Amino acid sequence: MRDLKAIIFGVLLGLPTLVLAFALGTYFFGCNSTNSCTGIALPQTTPIPTLIPATLPAPKVGADASPAKPRCRVAAVDLLGAWVSAGYSETEPFTFTDVKGQTCTATFTEDVQKLFLEANLWYDGSPACTTCHYADVLKATQNMDLSSYAGILAGSQRKNGEPTGVDILGGGVWENSLMYQMLYAPGGQSLINRPLMPLGRPSNVPEKGPIIAAGTPPAP
Repeated sequence: MRDLKAIIFGVLLGLPTLVLAFALGTYFFGCNSTNSCTGIALPQTTPIPTLIPATLPAPKVGADASPAKPRCRVAAVDLLGAWVSAGYSETEPFTFTDVKGQTCTATFTEDVQKLFLEANLWYDGSPACTTCHYADVLKATQNMDLSSYAGILAGSQRKNGEPTGVDILGGGVWENSLMYQMLYAPGGQSLINRPLMPLGRPSNVPEKGPIIAAGTPPAP
């Protein structure tokens, strides 16, 4: 009787153990790193998603870097004068002579427009021309907009928002233009006895304004 009880107890205790061992063995040897026990391995993953490797080449630096675009150097007033004398186109390139006597090529958008839009260009601490001369001509100083090509061509004294006012480019004759008379400053004075522009410009700024980088030199 005791032997029979021992046998029954051993079966009852051993059977669940065998079932559990079979299940664990099946998972370990059959599924392991698969997601459905079909033998299809899951991709290797990390707890935190990784970035996709960059396919573009690494940027070159130092001696391997591409050289900067060569630029000419010219007085601001001379650059403006060359643009006006060439017909003051918005898109067509024009030429000017730089401080080295080279014939350089420039455009309104890349080279001339910054003279009106950038602060600290005409002198240290100078406001941009558009600080006073902006698109709302009813409020702008001299009712003049220097923020765009169209505004420059429209001129000044547009008191009622007229599409055109007083020409400030001298009809293409630079020395006759109001812009030239306000910016060219021999002896630290404007040619029409009015404050130098940009407003607050000290008298010790060169008469033709600062020397700036503009345009591109002729090909070697």
